[in-house]
Amino acid sequence: MQPSGFQNRFEATSRSPYPAPGRPFAARPWLAKFAVAFRGLFRALRSQSSFGVHLPMALLVVAAAAILRATAVEWGVLLLSIGIVLVAEMFNTALESLARALQTGPHPRIRDALDIASGAVLLASLLAAAIGLTVLGHRAGIWLALW
Repeated sequence: MQPSGFQNRFEATSRSPYPAPGRPFAARPWLAKFAVAFRGLFRALRSQSSFGVHLPMALLVVAAAAILRATAVEWGVLLLSIGIVLVAEMFNTALESLARALQTGPHPRIRDALDIASGAVLLASLLAAAIGLTVLGHRAGIWLALW
């Protein structure tokens, strides 16, 4: 059984980036694919308070890397770490949104899935913090002539 309004939200219209029934997603124009992707990105940024923590931390890391003159490899590692945290947060947000749309009451498997997704974000964040501390700590040591 589908939740109320489920079909209407995904129904194709003349202006909709979603394909008409029977028309594969691959047949959509590239511009429509990007429009859907950017809509998802902005929706996640607006709806998830966790981005209020992740984005300022990412900007702080980028500023520190610039001040400490990180190497190209260090920049790559730091940006990859930041990207993994943001991607994990977006997958978590998507799963939370899907669970809210489908859930009609408490269900232990949905709770477990949401907890696992949150754990993935936590793990990605902790690993990114460790990587950031390692790279920027090394850079700070060089900058301060400690080694």
